[in-house]
Amino acid sequence: MSEVKSLVQKDVEIEETSAPIPLTRKWTQIEVVGLGLVIISLLVLLITPGTLAGLFTSIVDQVFPVIVEIFLTGTVGVSIIVSVIIGRFLERLGFTDALIRIFIPVTKLMKVNSAVIIPSIYNILGDINAAGKIAGPILIRSGATKAEQKIAVATMVQSQQSFATFMLGMVALTAVGANAFVVVVLAVFMPVIIVPFLLSKTIYRDTRAVQIAKLPQFTPKTGFLPTLFNAAREGAELLFLLIIPAAAVVFAAIGVLDYIGIWAKVESGLSTVLLALNIHPETGILSILASPALAMAQLSEVAGTLDPRLVIGSFVLASSGLPLSTIFGQVPVIWAANSDLSEKEAMGAAVLGIGMRILTAFLIVYFLTPILV
Repeated sequence: MSEVKSLVQKDVEIEETSAPIPLTRKWTQIEVVGLGLVIISLLVLLITPGTLAGLFTSIVDQVFPVIVEIFLTGTVGVSIIVSVIIGRFLERLGFTDALIRIFIPVTKLMKVNSAVIIPSIYNILGDINAAGKIAGPILIRSGATKAEQKIAVATMVQSQQSFATFMLGMVALTAVGANAFVVVVLAVFMPVIIVPFLLSKTIYRDTRAVQIAKLPQFTPKTGFLPTLFNAAREGAELLFLLIIPAAAVVFAAIGVLDYIGIWAKVESGLSTVLLALNIHPETGILSILASPALAMAQLSEVAGTLDPRLVIGSFVLASSGLPLSTIFGQVPVIWAANSDLSEKEAMGAAVLGIGMRILTAFLIVYFLTPILV
């Protein structure tokens, strides 16, 4: 009994000496931010109740045309699903393994994993979103380092993400008498080799050549019919679960900037910069903000009245991973889900690639226009 009493006394002493539990806690930084937003919202509702409604309308007006008219009822959404089907079908027919063997001699000289080329090829043949979905796991299986995966992303955005962009661009180039073959070789195919070489020697140096014997086979053993049906489902998931939400976020942000009056200044600044880079401003902005295919469709109609330099520059810019919703939304989300890269790393590589693409457009137009026209 004495032992029990002593234990009880010790428990009582511990309870008396232990620090009392505080009834309140300090405000965290995010709680202060939230409180500020609550106060601002209430003041806006009190003073100008139409402001929030106007902001919401501005966001919807920016998001609706892109999501509904381009992705849902337009051809872009269907193109994405079809591109995944084609990509998976080509993969099942040994296309990826053949590409690896073709590019290994070149990438061995550059001391880069040959798989870094694959996303670009799938992008040229199909769609940039499908390219990430298919090529991301291939890079992982080939043992590509993070640096090489970043090179793959930066290289991928050097080529157009739609075959329609390519064909409409050909119409525009023909209208101004440009040598379309040379333009395509310089603007579409050469960067697939040059960009990995430059980046592996400068920014992303953690690269290594891989022997063919050390690479796995990438051709799946799935039957042809299951491959097609699974690819169709995969394409639909890619469109509805990744691409559309990512695009909605980007254009919602544009809607906010437009409502507060900043976006008009951004567009004006873009026009000035594009003209200085010998890129047709109207179609250049369309490529950057909306759709390169739409930009090339418009360019093909007016190309005959324009300076050939502006047409070539606009084509080179459109033959890229643009629009910005892809660079800041779709590419980071897709590559984060299908590679070793985080969203931030994938976005950084994509932005770097687009920067290189803009520089490529300027250099081709400035130095080679006399040869190309």
